[in-house]
Amino acid sequence: MILSMTGFGRAVAELADKKVNVEIRSLNSKALDLTTRVAPLYREKEMEIRTEIGQALERGKVDFSLWIEQKEGASQATPINQELVASYYQRIKSIAEATGIPEPADWFATLLRLPDVMAKSEVAELTEEEWEVVHAAIKDAIQQLIDFRRQEGAALEVKFREKIANIGKLLAAVEPYEKERVNTIKERIQTSLEQNLKVDYDKNRFEQELIFYIEKLDISEEKQRLSNHLNYFIDTLEGKPGQGKKLGFIAQEMGREINTLGSKSNQAEMQNLVVQMKDELEQIKEQVLNAM
Repeated sequence: MILSMTGFGRAVAELADKKVNVEIRSLNSKALDLTTRVAPLYREKEMEIRTEIGQALERGKVDFSLWIEQKEGASQATPINQELVASYYQRIKSIAEATGIPEPADWFATLLRLPDVMAKSEVAELTEEEWEVVHAAIKDAIQQLIDFRRQEGAALEVKFREKIANIGKLLAAVEPYEKERVNTIKERIQTSLEQNLKVDYDKNRFEQELIFYIEKLDISEEKQRLSNHLNYFIDTLEGKPGQGKKLGFIAQEMGREINTLGSKSNQAEMQNLVVQMKDELEQIKEQVLNAM
């Protein structure tokens, strides 16, 4: 079973005065490349969040966002320090009476501009109860992403099996041409000797040299190794998750054997089959980059 590195998850934590939105998405990457954007209230939990994501996802370019959305009707007005306003009012009034300076025409405009009247919002503290709700939403989003990866991984597995089967069929199709080419090579060399060069030659020596030449073009080992790699790819596919890198290595080995087949295939039909194998393998290599 394999997992894709492509995924998406979203969850919302409903609180009394706000909604906390959590989104996490991932793409393929050789290692874990994690970017987090966390609302200030929850920054103290950022390392915990990063650790949890890293343990759950292991690999991929991961983008995590957590932001707050205030609910409609929730109080967002800046509080006014009423006691300080009353104190300023009494003091200004007393000074005006004592000095004869006229009192302000617009008391509110005057008082609200004085220091500390518009009280700064108290620094919000994250309670354990609130964090439990938000943490549950984070876990939910991560699980959604994992489920998404599993679903995408299943689609990848179907594609891999199809491509591996196609390469296997193409490999089997090589065999008839492989047998034919021995006679083709023998006839071509004999024709060249007899018609073009018009020389007499030792028939026994010719057979020995022909055998040596045919052995250099023999593809039995390459076929066997490629067949083994195809089986190993499927076995790895059916093993434990997290084998994407291993599948990539196997695909590279398959490519080496196919390339050797191509270099030894001195027959047009065999070379056409090799080109088709390369095409199937290239599609596997493209997709395996997205496998966990």
